Formats: sequence, structure tokens, C-alpha cells
Amino acid sequence: MTLARHGAIVIGAGVAGLSAALYLQRAGVAVAVIDPLPPAGGASFGNAGLLSPDTAVPIALPGMLRKVPGWLLDPLGPLSVKPSYFPRALPWLLRWIESGRLHRVMAISDAMRALHKETLTCWKELLGAELYGGLIRQVGQVQVWEGDAESASAVVERQVRERQGIKTEDLTADDLRQMFPGIAREVTRGLLVPGNGYTVSPQRSVRTLGELFRQEGGTLINERAMKLIPQDGGGWMVMTNTANRSSEHVVLAGGAWSRQLLDPLGIRVPLETERGYHAMLFDPEVTPSLPISNKTRAFGVTPMEDGLRIAGTVEIAGLDAAPNEERAKILVGHAKRMFPALKGERVRYWMGFRPSTPDSLPILGPAPGRTGLHFVFGHGHFGMSGGPPSGRLVARLITGQAPGIDPAPYAAQRFR
Repeated sequence: MTLARHGAIVIGAGVAGLSAALYLQRAGVAVAVIDPLPPAGGASFGNAGLLSPDTAVPIALPGMLRKVPGWLLDPLGPLSVKPSYFPRALPWLLRWIESGRLHRVMAISDAMRALHKETLTCWKELLGAELYGGLIRQVGQVQVWEGDAESASAVVERQVRERQGIKTEDLTADDLRQMFPGIAREVTRGLLVPGNGYTVSPQRSVRTLGELFRQEGGTLINERAMKLIPQDGGGWMVMTNTANRSSEHVVLAGGAWSRQLLDPLGIRVPLETERGYHAMLFDPEVTPSLPISNKTRAFGVTPMEDGLRIAGTVEIAGLDAAPNEERAKILVGHAKRMFPALKGERVRYWMGFRPSTPDSLPILGPAPGRTGLHFVFGHGHFGMSGGPPSGRLVARLITGQAPGIDPAPYAAQRFR
């Protein structure tokens, strides 16, 4: 084994880890990023590409408890729990349901809004104006529904938007057909959120962060972090598959795999993997002008430079179960129903692991009782939005700068 010393070590080359690394590097810290895969090899590769400063609604909402039997009985539903994994997931699910109480939803929305409102600002800081212009589309997002009745969850979402002062525009069926020619008649109403946007390529966006990091003196190391070992006198050693690497500061941005490094330290965090799927349609017959989230069927479509990405569903089944590609195929069926002209003859299926907390907020900041260990993981469905401002927050905390927002709502201690 070799021994290497670094100013700071970031574990994880996804959007959150690279954002933290780049902000630290620009603050004068010599940073090494450790990941067995090159940038954008995990959830940062296959997400829906949404950048949502005007999104403050957590995933857990009132009324979740009565839906649990359906999650277990329908393996292809929008949210499913693998029966054999249910006992392991139960403690997390109970916390998730508790987070869905109305008063908790409103408090969580305050913290989500505080973090997400800087999404586009941080992307522009990280990429620079020219690269930002080539990768980011600040054109809004549209939510659509089938039918006229407002669901209970839609009522809560509207209350959150009103609480946070988020600007929206109601869209009639005629508005939708003008915006999206060929959209099905069963799509009857919509909502434009003009302050949101998307990236034309999540993979290229995150890969560009890695290239900038390297150009600015950072080191990318393709190794697997296997254990975090506190050192006598302070600092940490990261034992990888091929080396021992030491630093005063270690930033854990390992996504859904973060618990594997924390459990041996006795640090317990409620982190679960929400397995998400996408289907990428190449050469699609329909290309909407901006992202559409179908709230009735719990999926979304995003126009990207490689084609049309159809993403969605939540599957609670852990890190080891094989992907169920039928869940991705169902997404294609939903998209064809929304746009009947779609054929989807050239398609790629994908599954990834969302690192999710019960309250939809990431875990950020110093590890409790472990000097020099810092967290930036747990962004769940909001990694592309929350990753850059989270990286900036943690970098500021490490380097002694004013954090800009109150870090307390994201601290690991909130789960004690």
C-alpha cells in the first residue's frame, strides 16, 4: 500500500461531490476526489435533468400511510417496495411517513427553498457563463394532470408554493395543446413554473464539472473508498482498494453508498436508496420544448441533446437487487399515452440509486463528534438542483466562510 496526503479528500464524483470539490479548490484547498467511476457514472448520469430553484415540495406528503399496502402489492406501480426488503426498509418508511405530516411538510419546504433557490446561480458560478449557456436551459417546467379534480397532494403543493412565494401560471387544455402539439386530450390542465429549468445533458454537465476541477489543479482518483479510519492526533485515512490516503478533511459525498462507510464508525443516518428508472428515446417523433411532469402518472419527460428522456418511479429494494426493466418499459407506455405520435423504436433503459432521507433534505455539514469529517449526500430526487448549493455550503463551512444560509436544517443531528 502507498501513502498519499491531500489537503482535502472528497469521496464521490457525482454532482454534489464535484461541486464541493470545485468550490474547495477555488478557495485554495488542494483537493482529491475518489470514485471508482469517472464523473457522472451514477445517479448523476441518469436523472431527469431538472434544475428547480422554484421547487420546495418534499416527496412525503399527508396520506402516505394508507398507500403502503398498494406499494407492496403492485411491483410495477409508481412507488413499490420489494416485499423481501420491506422489514429492512420499515424504520425508514415510518420516518418518511412521519415527515409527511402537514406541519412537517411546511417546515421542510422552508429548508428546501433556502437551498434550492441558489441552484442556477451556483451552476453558473461553477461552469462560467459560456459553458452554462451551452448546457443549461432556463425556460421553466410544466406540470400536467389528467382530469379536473384537484388531488389532496396537489392542494398541499399549492399551499407550499403560496407559502414560498413561487410564481406559477395556470394552463388550460387549449394552452397545453398550443405549447405541446399532439399532446393527448386526456391531459386537461397544467401549471407552468417559469423559474425552473433543465440541463440538456446531466452526464455532460457533471463531466464538465470534473474537467474544470482537473484543469484548476484538482486530482481525480479512480479508486474505491473502502473504509474511513480516524488518525491519532487528528485527520483521517481513507483506505481504498489500492492505497492509503490521508487528509485533515474528508467530505463524504458517496450518494446511496455513504452508509457503507459510516456504519463501521457507529454513525447512524436514515439513508435509503430510492431506485429510479429512465428510458431514453433516441430520434423521438415528439420533442417538447421544455420538461413536462405528469403528476397523475408520476413520470416526466425532458428534451435532451441525445433524445427524449422519460424518467420516474420509486422502487424500494436496496442496493443489491437486480434492476426490473419492466418499470422502465412502463414509462415508455406512459409517454406514448401522453404523446400518441411517439413510437420509441430506439430506446435505452437505465436504473440508478437515489440517496434519500425521510424528509427529502440532504445531510450536510460536519459529522457529529467526528472532527474533520463532513457530509454532502442524501439529495434524493433533487440532486441536480441541490448538489451545487450544497457543495458551496459545505465548502464554506470547511474554509470558515459565512455559510450564506442556516446549515442547521440539513445537519445529521436532526435525526437523533
